[in-house]
Amino acid sequence: MPTMTASEKASPLFIASFAKGLALLSSFRGEHTSLSLVDMAEITGLNKSTVQRLAFTLETLGYFAKDPQTRRYRLTPKSLEIGTGYLQTSELVERANPYLHELNGSTEESCNLLEPCETDMIYVSRFAGHKQISVPIALGQRLPMYCSSSGRAFLAALPAASADAILQRSKLQAFTHKTETDPQALRAAIAEAREVGYATSNEQYYIGDLAVAAAIVNGQGEPLAAINIAVPFSRWTLASVIEKLAPQVVNTARAISNAARSLRPLSDHNR
Repeated sequence: MPTMTASEKASPLFIASFAKGLALLSSFRGEHTSLSLVDMAEITGLNKSTVQRLAFTLETLGYFAKDPQTRRYRLTPKSLEIGTGYLQTSELVERANPYLHELNGSTEESCNLLEPCETDMIYVSRFAGHKQISVPIALGQRLPMYCSSSGRAFLAALPAASADAILQRSKLQAFTHKTETDPQALRAAIAEAREVGYATSNEQYYIGDLAVAAAIVNGQGEPLAAINIAVPFSRWTLASVIEKLAPQVVNTARAISNAARSLRPLSDHNR
């Protein structure tokens, strides 16, 4: 579950059981395609009896399906209703998509829109490359801010103190042999992105993956999201990405920012 203050948890408006149910739904990520009650208890930190009641409720409502042999749970297609509702109603996604589509057409590479969530960036729109895709990406997938081009671009658009607070909350771990986990080096990378107007990622999360990103801001200069282009090592170098793709990403981000001038951030990153 996301970090909450003591006052938020103590509020009479806060429904703890509902929050626990959402935590159970969120436990299915990445490699967690099916989970036992014990698995869900370990992931969420809830006790097994609570997990059992929640899982039964979600199964009864049609969001979970249980294998009668293994007794492991999977998400059902009905669970898509929760996420796709956002994609269908997001003003930012609606305003950004025409520009992303144009960028995708001019570069023939994978172009993405990612929004912040806690210490991660989440894919909310994606136009796949016209050539071979090296890394399969699904809408809703998360990337840590500190080791992704989109995250670094977003952090660079925040006040330095806010960006540093997110870094301090992040679990800095290595996903590849090139993942940067030193806080000082990460602050330097974010400062450089703030200066040049874009951020890059060189095999920080995926082997063989290069990316360049720029932040989308509203009329008050508050960051809303970031767009990126992700390309494989087989066809690009970091130097060529910076020379040929970075200017296009920056220009597209500016166009989307202009179209999104009236929008407000959905998160509390700018407080």
